[in-house]
Amino acid sequence: MSTDTKKQIYKPRPVTGFPEWLPEVRLVEQQWFDHIRRVFESYGFCSIETPSVEELDVLRAKGEVDKEIYVIERLHKDENDKSDARLALHFDQTVPLARYVAQNFNELVFPFKRYQMQRVWRGERPQAGRFREFYQCDIDVIGIDTLPLHFDAEMPAIMWEVMNGLPGMENEKIQMRISNRKILIGYLESIGINDKSLITIVTNAIDKIEKNGLEAFYTNMHQVFEETAFDTQEILIHLRDFGTLAARPYNNADELRDALERSRHINTSHPTIKTGIEELCAVLDSLADLPDGAVVADLAMVRGLDYYTGTVYETVFVDDPGYGSICSGGRYDDLAGSYINKNLPGVGISVGFSRLFARMVDQKKIDVSRKSPAHILLVMTAEERRGEIAKTAQILRARGFNVEMYHAAKKIPDQLKYASRKGIPFVWFAEEDGTHQVKNMSSGEQTKTDPQSWVLPEGYARHEAA
Repeated sequence: MSTDTKKQIYKPRPVTGFPEWLPEVRLVEQQWFDHIRRVFESYGFCSIETPSVEELDVLRAKGEVDKEIYVIERLHKDENDKSDARLALHFDQTVPLARYVAQNFNELVFPFKRYQMQRVWRGERPQAGRFREFYQCDIDVIGIDTLPLHFDAEMPAIMWEVMNGLPGMENEKIQMRISNRKILIGYLESIGINDKSLITIVTNAIDKIEKNGLEAFYTNMHQVFEETAFDTQEILIHLRDFGTLAARPYNNADELRDALERSRHINTSHPTIKTGIEELCAVLDSLADLPDGAVVADLAMVRGLDYYTGTVYETVFVDDPGYGSICSGGRYDDLAGSYINKNLPGVGISVGFSRLFARMVDQKKIDVSRKSPAHILLVMTAEERRGEIAKTAQILRARGFNVEMYHAAKKIPDQLKYASRKGIPFVWFAEEDGTHQVKNMSSGEQTKTDPQSWVLPEGYARHEAA
């Protein structure tokens, strides 16, 4: 009887919502990370990294986010352990930051400026621009008791520099939309809506106006307020008034001030509204040096998460606003204070890295011609010369170049084809007589050179250099 068994083959399938890239795409992704890191550090932000998991109670501390959380539970756990799962994957980096600051309060220097570039997880339905696992790149500043408003203006200024320096983003038009939640919260208070849960329902509904439309918002509000003691029609009239004011963006602080002064329905002397207007206008004035249309005031934008208390940000593609925000954040006056008996106000902003990068890949807006980070392929003319050729590679690597040695002494055309397929831009010949030649794979030009002095040709993309 034959003992041969047929090997079972499993067809590999990607897990939806968890992106992975081919080497040539991953290479550009790394360039993006490097650029973002350079910009963040140029403003004095330091890097931290928190665990992928947090205690479930920590993640639940701010906002209604249960539907987004992935809980961690062992497959082969002790069957006698009936306790609920206590750990979960973090859904953003702001809540873990708050815990981190509280835990390390005595060792940190304030204002504490940090950046964080990590994966986060959300239980969303995978679709274009929506992932279950994705990267975010955050910056936050946290102070003790107070935090100057100029940090609220610094956040979008930094992100404008980040966005406009990313490889492939040079021709994209983006717009940063800024508002202040105090304006809307104050308006709701001024018409008698003071219940926190009801305010949350209204603000979350307003945040979805761009997606669902005004009429859907009014229908929703009609259903909500019919179940309360409020006069539903009167409330809807007030909400329509605010909706009219918030239906258009304002290009600068002067435009916004003028619209508010002319409004018959906004009580600009209400203390919360007044503070919100002053803060928003101050931020807009600080960003006046950015190009026209780069920043606008958008009163309909309030952000969905509860912990934002003042300035809020969103960033969209001008020619594709329906794609949604690619960079967002805001001011939170006491998020970290939930874990320590200190008043720790903060402000932060985050790039939805994977969301943005995936769009640029899908639309073929980035150069993915290189499958290798190597600048140079060293030709292998004979196996017995491998040690000698390796010395040339060591010299070039010491000077900052990425160098790959060909893996076998094959015909030169085969080695050139290999370099071409991997997008390695230069092929190096270390001759037996001690001379050197380098071939530019783009132009086909081959010239004599020296490993101690060779430099990248003029015009070679800066992000290709080591």
